[in-house]
Amino acid sequence: MKKGLTATQSIELNVPSAAVWKALTDPKEIKKYFFGTNAISEWKEGSPIVFKGEWEGQSYEDKGTIIEIISGKKLKYTYWSSFSGTEDIPENYANICYYLTPKGKGTLLEITQDGIDTEERKNHSESNWKTVLEKLKELLTS
Repeated sequence: MKKGLTATQSIELNVPSAAVWKALTDPKEIKKYFFGTNAISEWKEGSPIVFKGEWEGQSYEDKGTIIEIISGKKLKYTYWSSFSGTEDIPENYANICYYLTPKGKGTLLEITQDGIDTEERKNHSESNWKTVLEKLKELLTS
């Protein structure tokens, strides 16, 4: 099955890149806007990244490896979801990338997720990312 689709989502945040970066890499902050997930990582290139929690009464443990991390600018990691219904093998991992770009006194945050095989799954991912970004904006502007 071809997995050539990429989900994208972006948001402008009226806070400096440093504040956005902290929210993207601080497990206490992540839990507040990312569906209550517990994020575990050393936040270094090559280190594992794990997202654990419970969604609609079902436990999950999603995981990947940090590929690239440039403080305040870019975070890229591989990603496999235990909800995906796919085997935990390298070809079933997507790449998630967060790009931060200063914009005036604020920050443009763009997210991409590749490795998607259907338009339906692409739309689902974009909807989830939109929810995450809206909750992140609420957190950062409250």
